[in-house]
Amino acid sequence: MPEVKIRKQVRIVEEIFHEGGPVAAKPRRRAAIVTVIENPYAGRYVEDIAPFMEDLKPLGVAMAKELVVALGGDPAAVDGYGKGAIVGAAGEIEHGALWHVPGGYAMREALGDALAIVPSTKKVGGPGTRLDVPVTHSNASYVRSHFDAMEVGVSDAPRADEIALVLVMTCGPRVHARVGGLAAADISKGDGLR
Repeated sequence: MPEVKIRKQVRIVEEIFHEGGPVAAKPRRRAAIVTVIENPYAGRYVEDIAPFMEDLKPLGVAMAKELVVALGGDPAAVDGYGKGAIVGAAGEIEHGALWHVPGGYAMREALGDALAIVPSTKKVGGPGTRLDVPVTHSNASYVRSHFDAMEVGVSDAPRADEIALVLVMTCGPRVHARVGGLAAADISKGDGLR
């Protein structure tokens, strides 16, 4: 199996105090980590790429743990997440799909076996490509107050033979969430949906 070769990592932490309405008593926090790796399949078609997911698992765990620390260190305070990948032009969209399992399960584990599926997106693009990473509540996907996205990107990545792997975590609902639906306090089924 190929070795995971990291070129760089970027961390982004946001505190959102308001979105034009009253200042929140507690700002919403969002954090992302982007790890730029060499794409071992760039420039050629390889039929069996799935084993590389195993190689990516330790990276996913390390990135998830770093995000928890960036958001204050308490996994219980984190209640939203998402993941994504930007594949360089010599790769294919399926190379970004390799991140689904290692990125998703790493975050669920870091948060104490969160129940909701981790929303995801991926695309092929060049250096500076931006990605809107979808975010939902970590234990119930239908909690509307946590529907969100965080835009991320790296000015010089991904190069043609690279993949930018992304994890996002959030604390709290959107600052002025007020569109109804299932509230986080009312999560009851334990099925990852409601």
